[in-house]
Amino acid sequence: MPNVAWVQDLSKIYSKPGTGVEVAALRTVSIEFVSGEYTAIMGASGSGKSTLMNILGCLDRPTAGKYVLGGDDVSQLADDDLSEIRSRRIGFIFQNFNLIPQLTVLENLEVPMFYLGYPPAQRRARAKELAERVELSHRLDHRPTELSGGQQQRVCIARSLVNDPLILLADEPTGNLDSKTGEAILTLFDELVSAGKTILMVTHDPTVAHRCHRVIRLHDGLIASDERNARRAVESEAGQLSPA
Repeated sequence: MPNVAWVQDLSKIYSKPGTGVEVAALRTVSIEFVSGEYTAIMGASGSGKSTLMNILGCLDRPTAGKYVLGGDDVSQLADDDLSEIRSRRIGFIFQNFNLIPQLTVLENLEVPMFYLGYPPAQRRARAKELAERVELSHRLDHRPTELSGGQQQRVCIARSLVNDPLILLADEPTGNLDSKTGEAILTLFDELVSAGKTILMVTHDPTVAHRCHRVIRLHDGLIASDERNARRAVESEAGQLSPA
């Protein structure tokens, strides 16, 4: 399968305000992401996973190294260009949903298409199509506060698909959901991957990572491990954590 994105010798260094102290959040990280692959990114707090996802999502730039998305080097693009890449090539799925509370489900789905320049009729048709895909066509006129957590996350997933993105970035997408609702959301992710979507997901939960094709673990800004047999990788970790 072709690479949909890759990073080479990626580093990100932050300066602590007022101290002159520099902190390396990422250190010469190199990864290739294959089209249609389902990848879990794991690591303790401060390991670099949020920094990596911010760069992959074109929300930040690396200090050094290269990031190629869909064949284009986006490593050092200007803010306006990064914004354009985000809106057209990347889908975001957040733990806290980030829906606009004053708008209905239908309107929340139409908003990104408005900024992409879709005409009204096309926005409405696409929004309805995506709502049906996540089984929410019966809730189009409801606002986020009238939905369950699982339904709000389904809206977020539908919204992430508006631009038919090259990659979907999910940040702890089931973190605020109960186990049954979380399972339903993960099943929807399975279906998206089966349909050819590329998903990169930050998670701290080995049972969630267990469903992925690949598990990448970061430690102190470096790749500690990169396993494409997720089941073996997660079971190995569970064995190491078990008492002797």
